[in-house]
Amino acid sequence: MSATTTGLVQRLTRVPPAYFVFALLVLVLWAARPQLFNLNVMGVFVRQVAPLGIVVLGQLLVMNVRSIDLSAGGIILLVNYYISSEMFGSAGALWLVVISLATGLAFGLFNGLMVGKRRASAVIVTLAVNMILIGMVQYLANGKPPGNVPRIFNDIYNTRLLAIPTPIVFWAVLSALTAFLLSRFVFGRFVASIGENPTAAHFSGVPVERTVILAHALSGLMAALAGLVQTASIAVGSVRFGTDLAVNAVAATILGGVIFGRGDGGVWGPFFGVLSFALLFVVMTTFGVQEPGKLVAQGLIILLAAIFYGLRRQSA
Repeated sequence: MSATTTGLVQRLTRVPPAYFVFALLVLVLWAARPQLFNLNVMGVFVRQVAPLGIVVLGQLLVMNVRSIDLSAGGIILLVNYYISSEMFGSAGALWLVVISLATGLAFGLFNGLMVGKRRASAVIVTLAVNMILIGMVQYLANGKPPGNVPRIFNDIYNTRLLAIPTPIVFWAVLSALTAFLLSRFVFGRFVASIGENPTAAHFSGVPVERTVILAHALSGLMAALAGLVQTASIAVGSVRFGTDLAVNAVAATILGGVIFGRGDGGVWGPFFGVLSFALLFVVMTTFGVQEPGKLVAQGLIILLAAIFYGLRRQSA
């Protein structure tokens, strides 16, 4: 292989797989159903993945510090229960938002303390928290959907800003703020240092424990925000709600170029990872593929992303 070809391969392997997958899906959809490329139609599809996109923002933070957060589904389900069950009586929408965000932050902080300070396994801790929260909600709800969501949440969800659905704008703004946090603040430099080499970061004076704890706390907060958006979208209570978002968030984050300490995809790589999953479901639905086929396609994309990273390591 010539030096020019080798250099081209190296440059291509530094591009997150999400961009290639997104471009391919756009071409397929354009060839099969060009009429779907309409602002209103695409807005509906993209709006549906906004909660996943918000969870991904928290996931990329923890994965950049060589951790993982699998508790998002439980936090989202608990937020849904708060809002739909009248658990807090006649509390207004603002109070429900505040208590939901505080809950997400609290569980994220607990995860961070266990992982960052106690050195517990992130997979075990966050998965256990997820299972506890899901079990608790199902116990409180007695296996039945809690009730309806206050109308104001759905009304806000259905608003638009300059013809763009508000959930999409909210997700994009959160993504931009996360990118700004990681690129312009010392926290972002700490995250990058830990991702490269936690031991070297520690001996260089980086507060590793504190950074890991903060990353998990922010991840919990993002999960609560996603819960609010997801709850507003369906407008009813559920005991089987959002539990798949944590796994999908890991998949979209990896597809976007962030893989346990390597944050080459930044924030926008995972952003396009989420958009890729949105387009994937549109393409699959267009061709009449059922849910099992969608899961297979999702797994194949993740597998191809893993192969992609293997090729990158070989060419490095």
